[in-house]
Amino acid sequence: MICDRRELLALTVAMLPALSGRAFAQTYPTRPVHLVVGFPPGGGTDLIARLMGQALSERMGQPFVIENRPGAGTNIATEAVVRAPADGYTLLYVTAGNTINATLYDKLNFNFQRDIVPVAGLVRLASVMVVNPSFPAKTVPEFIAYAKANPGRINMASAGTGNASHVSGELFKMLAGIDMVHVPYRGGAAALQDLIGGQVHVMFDAIGNSLEHIRHHVVRPLGITTAKRNDALPDVPAIGEFVPDYETSVWYGIGVPKDTPATIVERLNREINSALNDPKVRSRFTDMGGTIIGGTPGEFGALVATETEKWAKVVKFSGAKAD
Repeated sequence: MICDRRELLALTVAMLPALSGRAFAQTYPTRPVHLVVGFPPGGGTDLIARLMGQALSERMGQPFVIENRPGAGTNIATEAVVRAPADGYTLLYVTAGNTINATLYDKLNFNFQRDIVPVAGLVRLASVMVVNPSFPAKTVPEFIAYAKANPGRINMASAGTGNASHVSGELFKMLAGIDMVHVPYRGGAAALQDLIGGQVHVMFDAIGNSLEHIRHHVVRPLGITTAKRNDALPDVPAIGEFVPDYETSVWYGIGVPKDTPATIVERLNREINSALNDPKVRSRFTDMGGTIIGGTPGEFGALVATETEKWAKVVKFSGAKAD
């Protein structure tokens, strides 16, 4: 069949968006890309962002600039990205906190699931349930039994209301059917210090923060928060071995403003997965006690949706509200 010139012109016009999108993806990026992080510089969270930024810079030939915008539980950073041009040059460092904030805050100037498009998950980090060595319980079942015999007499420290350490403890309370008093601190370091000093009894802390204290027997680990045991503490059981359906972790990923071209999302996803498969990058993340996530944008979106639903139930159960 031979197309006349009008049919050929119509076909060419119809193909232009796809062709221009592919061409844009092939040339992207042509200038520095900003990765907006809702935490201050320093610490494990910021380090993961910088490791990924460096890996993407090497693969994509342009600087990936880490832009720290701490405050309001990562909401300041998230809103900045929501309002940025949807051109692939402003990325959001997505955290588990984004899924908690959806219910924790009564009013937000954005809808995270609607306004941020998932690109890829990066890494998942376990937390550990730790107690002061003087605490009478040496296992999770013993802890639950003690808590039921002493309702409201156990003080649970956290790095702040709505923080992962807080909601991890609230999920434990909900599923184990126990009552503990939440004691929020301004940061995990202060909370852990008071746990060591015996001012509080229990904390659900990131493994990286507590590991050296565990090794020196300054705090006692009772359980890992992820579904499986962690290689950093292979002899410590998962809490889920005793409390069915208990699972929580700190995880990170990358998102972009809605309406970002699909070709850019696909390019970023491909490069992120390539970086996560690099032995040097994998080694750095596993040394931090992390498990690689990776996968498609759809798979990361499913994780975000599942976590948002889970934490909505926990936040409502706890009655927590943002400070």
